[in-house]
Amino acid sequence: MLVMRILLMFLLAGWLLPAMADGKIGFVDTDRVFREAPIAVAAQKKLEKEFAPRGAALQKEAQKIRDMQAQLDKSGDTLSTVDLHNRERELADMSRDYQRDLREFREDLNARRNDELMRVQDRARKAIKAYAQSENYDVILEDAVYFNPKIDITDRIIHMLSQ
Repeated sequence: MLVMRILLMFLLAGWLLPAMADGKIGFVDTDRVFREAPIAVAAQKKLEKEFAPRGAALQKEAQKIRDMQAQLDKSGDTLSTVDLHNRERELADMSRDYQRDLREFREDLNARRNDELMRVQDRARKAIKAYAQSENYDVILEDAVYFNPKIDITDRIIHMLSQ
């Protein structure tokens, strides 16, 4: 079975390589496009601005829980059993609410991030396709173990997305 796969791979390579010998091939580092393109940077800033108030509120809530825990640790010996139990329950409730709020925050942030990423990906794919057609490329690769830098068109795509 392994011999058949290797033989098939060589046959396909022997057939495809001559066919692509006169073709034009390009490479786009999509990770870099998603990090550096102005539309991607703008989307990231938009998300940061949108979620900053909730993030700050969660940080305040976490600090309040830490302060309450420290106060309980410090004065726990002097409190009556009933007061200690009530404060521990209050702390547990606050901690549970915080964990729920944090989970909801992360879910909302991930959903919005995915929405924005989809928009950026859609625009990037359209820019790549338009560039490939205008420059008569036969193939544009997005993922490769190795590529020669002379076929890298990432900068041109980022430039297209900035217009």
